[in-house]
Amino acid sequence: MKTLDFTRKIKIDIKTYTLIIALLFIWLLFGYLTGGIFFSSRNLSNLLRQMTIMSFLSIGMTLVIITGNIDLSVGSLTGFIGIIAAYLQAVMLPEILQGLFPNLSTGGLGILSTIITIIICLLVALLAGICQGYIIAYLKVPAFIATLGGMLIFRGAILGVSGGRTIVPVENSLRWVAQGYLPKNLGILVAAIAIIVIFLMSLRSRSKKKQYGFEIKPFTYDFLVASAYSVLVLGFVLIINNYRGIPNPVIIMVVIAILVTYLANNTKFGRYVYALGGNIEATKFSGINVQFVIFKVFILIGLLSGVAGIVLTGYVAAGTIGGGMNYELTAIAGCVIGGTSLMGGKGTILGALIGTLIMASLENGMSIMNMSVFWQYIVKGLVLILAVYVDVTSKKSSS
Repeated sequence: MKTLDFTRKIKIDIKTYTLIIALLFIWLLFGYLTGGIFFSSRNLSNLLRQMTIMSFLSIGMTLVIITGNIDLSVGSLTGFIGIIAAYLQAVMLPEILQGLFPNLSTGGLGILSTIITIIICLLVALLAGICQGYIIAYLKVPAFIATLGGMLIFRGAILGVSGGRTIVPVENSLRWVAQGYLPKNLGILVAAIAIIVIFLMSLRSRSKKKQYGFEIKPFTYDFLVASAYSVLVLGFVLIINNYRGIPNPVIIMVVIAILVTYLANNTKFGRYVYALGGNIEATKFSGINVQFVIFKVFILIGLLSGVAGIVLTGYVAAGTIGGGMNYELTAIAGCVIGGTSLMGGKGTILGALIGTLIMASLENGMSIMNMSVFWQYIVKGLVLILAVYVDVTSKKSSS
């Protein structure tokens, strides 16, 4: 076992946390340009809520891109699921549930309608992921073409189900999922639990590295890093609590991010995903069922698109024909900005979340400044090109 030089580790981690530094720079810039409005509790709460829908797609897209594939259908699938959710709640379920449960209160019928809607929407999203995954993995249709076709199919299905009009209303219970807030006291409790988990994970990581003879950082360094993360968590909760509390979609995003991160870093499936993106031929020769891995990746992103569609409908409080439009492009941009390589084999869930937050911060800050929409598109496009250029350059340097 060998303890790494403290200075060397600082240099390594500065490179690792470049994204966070870039995010802080963007926040400070918009804070200055907006006279501090950007840092208000209300705006930060809205910013995080806005990024959650895209974050679900970015989380799934990260694994898809790591395998060397792409999914152009996630935006349209999100919109399709959103339309189905609205149609179920506004058209189909009220009459059915009223007939089956005539003695149930209006509130009870609404909650039951929301539960059934969520289950049906997730099943439809799962089925969509299975179909596309099978076409790509087993019928050997290139992912670009298969998901481009899926994008057109889902966009047409949106028009078919909606009849070309907005579908309203949706139940208050579904709106609460996307628009509600965690009680402030419960938010403080969540922050305390998160801080405990951060320190326990740091100690567990050191213990495992020591057990297997890996190089470890100085204890002081790990303690300082854990403390810094804890301060950020506590500060975030205190600032958000100054408005209304932690938005419900943020809690859902964090839970999903933790689960998928564990899946990617601590399971055979996750290791196979990275191996597949790194060298597909070597992965095949290792005896790994490459097709099944790709199949499962597209099932996962289908489910996450379902979650995004449900939250979108609750957030907008309606099913709209424009729901999910161009979301796939923003999701891909968030992944690439977050360090996911379009060549495959490289990327992290945390990086995708930070990349998505950067994109959301740019849009939010420029909106506060009343910048013209065409400039917003131009700036986001330039940032995406810069991120891809950095990725390509870093790959050339490493090779």
